[in-house]
Amino acid sequence: MNKFLKGLAISGLAFSMIAAGTSAAAKSTTATNNQTKGKSKNLIVLIGDGMGPAQISAARYYQQYEKGIQKLNLDPYYVGQATTYADRGEDGGTVVSGIVTDSASAGTAFATGHKTYNAGISVSNEDVSKPFASVIEAAELSGKSTGLVTTARITHATPAVYASHVRSRDNESAIASQYLDSGVDVLFGGGESFFVTKDEKGKRTDKNLLPEFEAKGYKIVKTAKDLKALTSKNAKALGLFGGSHVSYVPDRSAETPNLATMTSKALDILSTNKNGFAIMIEGGRIDHAGHANDLPTLVQEALDFDAAFKVAIEFAKKNGNTSVVVTADHETGGLSLSRDNIYEINIDLWDQQKHSSESLASALNEAVTIDDVKKIVQNNTWITDLTDEEAQYILDGDGSSYKREGGYNAVISKRLLIGWSGHGHSAVDVGVWAYGPIAEKVKGQVDNTQIAFAGAEVLGVDLKKASSELQSKYLYPKFKINRDKEVLYPAQALAKALGVAYKESGSTATLTGKSVVITVDLSAGTAKVGGKAASFTVDVDNKTLYLPLAAFNQATGKTLKWDTLSERIILK
Repeated sequence: MNKFLKGLAISGLAFSMIAAGTSAAAKSTTATNNQTKGKSKNLIVLIGDGMGPAQISAARYYQQYEKGIQKLNLDPYYVGQATTYADRGEDGGTVVSGIVTDSASAGTAFATGHKTYNAGISVSNEDVSKPFASVIEAAELSGKSTGLVTTARITHATPAVYASHVRSRDNESAIASQYLDSGVDVLFGGGESFFVTKDEKGKRTDKNLLPEFEAKGYKIVKTAKDLKALTSKNAKALGLFGGSHVSYVPDRSAETPNLATMTSKALDILSTNKNGFAIMIEGGRIDHAGHANDLPTLVQEALDFDAAFKVAIEFAKKNGNTSVVVTADHETGGLSLSRDNIYEINIDLWDQQKHSSESLASALNEAVTIDDVKKIVQNNTWITDLTDEEAQYILDGDGSSYKREGGYNAVISKRLLIGWSGHGHSAVDVGVWAYGPIAEKVKGQVDNTQIAFAGAEVLGVDLKKASSELQSKYLYPKFKINRDKEVLYPAQALAKALGVAYKESGSTATLTGKSVVITVDLSAGTAKVGGKAASFTVDVDNKTLYLPLAAFNQATGKTLKWDTLSERIILK
């Protein structure tokens, strides 16, 4: 090749390299400009359930003193703290302040931007509740891909608030059914029992949902191997890695994926959508270990969550157009990293327990003698000198619903030199960590509802519009069922929600609809529609009038339907 042609070849190569670099730089500049304007195409929300400040500190101390790792992956992204309180509500008939939240109400706050009562799943705190849309549902309506990933049951409270609406978090069969129509593309977690029938060792009384998920294009996987085999071509996937919750870290077999693996696969699938995605990833079992007072397992669960965060943050940095926010719904257990006025923690013992206390519960319950207990403890821990007094305490149980498992954890905790205030939640503020444009919107002291508003803002999605669409379809009333198995509703509250005028005067209640007037004799328990005797049931309970849906169909002139499974009224 002569010098002239060689020069042209080199110049051409250089031009190609410059052009390629310019193209890549342009893409990078576009992403950077987008981030600078406070917007992100993608949103990753991570929730450490039950992960209060002490849980974070415990995980960090363990890394530092036992592994020589000075920081958690989360640490550099700390931006502030969030409140956790809920609305006033009822607990077993007793009115409670809501200052101590549960996962349902806290989740509703950071998913939808609205407070509600403990146990409420993305519905308002009223006798006739309205549904509130989550940032995931709003993203779905805007054409983005969406996902929910958890180590708890996928039907558990935290994932549920993002894609379902029920008055009670315990209605997990309804939550599973609502996922089918939610449009959420990736669902990874435990909870297979709420997708299959009792005849199939599940919890459902109606039908097996899995064939219907498959008919909608979901690839169903149940093992780590099957999860690995999923590709980005599988636009929809349902991973059910256990009948109930995903096994604790120390109890997992090779068949069970960790949270980081589930996160990585979910991001691979969702990131193929050119419109972007929104995903919630939960370390759900940090909370469960806290409830049980099982510190060694809690630390492993917190580190499992921190590893998943590393996957998420590395994706976000590489992608250049992704916001990440991390928080907790509440603290669990009232964990204290000291006890008994001793200025020390036996951190070298924190990894000397082989399996979780949950895995020992059955064996402990079957124990008969002190020697039985000593053998169980010795086989699972470093303890070879369990005293008769400690063994007897385990046999007696700790007086809570955890019984002997609670007694076991109380003995272990004392040996570890850490303490607990109980087996429930506490009202302390929780940490907030963030990356990308969302970081400026959640820094400092914020209310947990700000997590939802900030997420919607950076994604450019409309929570109010999404909620309005839901509210035009459904209402979630309180109700009662009479001896004839007829569903009855509080008349005054439902009338108001349906735009029917309601008035009580003495022993008469009047419901005035668009074309009909219903009068109810509260003393006699009878009703008339337009002057003619009504055929529907009238029930006055503790001075509150209850009527069936038939009455409201006549009052509104509509055909309202009752969804028995989801316990909601279908408006249209």
